[in-house]
Amino acid sequence: MSKVYKTIDLFSGLGGIRKGFEMTGRFKNVLSADIDKYACLTYKHLYGEDSYNDVTSDEFKRKVKKTDYDILLGGFPCQAFSIAGLQKGFDDEKRGSLFFDIADIIKMTHPKAFMLENVEGLLKHDKGNTFKTITKILNDLDYKIVGVDFCGETPIYSSNNLVRTTKDFGIPQKRARVFLMGFKKDIIPDNYIFPNLPEHSDKKIYKTLYDVLDNNVDPKYYLSEKLLITLKNHKNNHSAVKSGFGYIIVNEGDNPISNTIMATGGSGKERNLIRQHHKEYDNLLVGKNNPINSEGIRNMTPREWGKLQGFINYAFIENGVDTFSFPKGISDTQQYKLFGNSVSIPVIYEMAKYMVERLDDFYGNE
Repeated sequence: MSKVYKTIDLFSGLGGIRKGFEMTGRFKNVLSADIDKYACLTYKHLYGEDSYNDVTSDEFKRKVKKTDYDILLGGFPCQAFSIAGLQKGFDDEKRGSLFFDIADIIKMTHPKAFMLENVEGLLKHDKGNTFKTITKILNDLDYKIVGVDFCGETPIYSSNNLVRTTKDFGIPQKRARVFLMGFKKDIIPDNYIFPNLPEHSDKKIYKTLYDVLDNNVDPKYYLSEKLLITLKNHKNNHSAVKSGFGYIIVNEGDNPISNTIMATGGSGKERNLIRQHHKEYDNLLVGKNNPINSEGIRNMTPREWGKLQGFINYAFIENGVDTFSFPKGISDTQQYKLFGNSVSIPVIYEMAKYMVERLDDFYGNE
């Protein structure tokens, strides 16, 4: 029987990282942590476990210290490092400093390996100093980071070795994320050469965005004529400076792909609008009693966002049936936020396979 490694799931959200690792059959989660009310409600609904723990608290760190585990997993909050955010980085005390809590836990418990996920903007934040700090700390804790070497205290790396995009793993979404995978240096054989992190998946879950879209959605997802006019005017006002403002219709052309879905809970949906006209919806009223737009333009639905992250129609299939659901009372706004703040499970699954292959190289498979 193959060895099963125990994981802890920090900043667990909907448990996408945990799920991707457990899909390999070689990892079992033993402790989770999140403080978002709706994430915790959904986590318990999906896994039957209470994930409410505060990673920053001494109480939780003591709990981790008492926990027998092998692998630390964490998609630590990315808002402080996001290109779309305020870019305060480590100066954002509520978010940016959370990496230091991860480092504390690693220092106290010495897991065999870890995998951390964050936004692509992490590499360039503060002219690269943020990433330099993170990698230096992990290196000083005696972990080899796959794809990162050091010349003195300076990390040497290429973004090509660290950034992976959802569209290369079977789902049509332009979601680029940094993956930091580290292994304790004392478990790595001498002269061991690490292969590159997985660059793609052979499984094509959806050929194009057309396969993701539902054909009949509730009229409430359609933009009002008034809102569409507002978006058009906004885009026209900013088109001269090409600053990226305005709406984008993504289901056009031979090979459509969505833009990155965002963890804002509402704003940002205009970057992934769908043109899907239903004549029977003409003249229906939405929002504040405004008629639906005449062009058939709508937002993507939370269900479609769930597909774009691999939660729906992929990770929760049991006996041919998709079992993913939210508990009652989770609003559309929260569903958008939870999916946008999660990970693309097919990418995580490939990362998990990579990790267990390395662990098997180091420890054997028994």
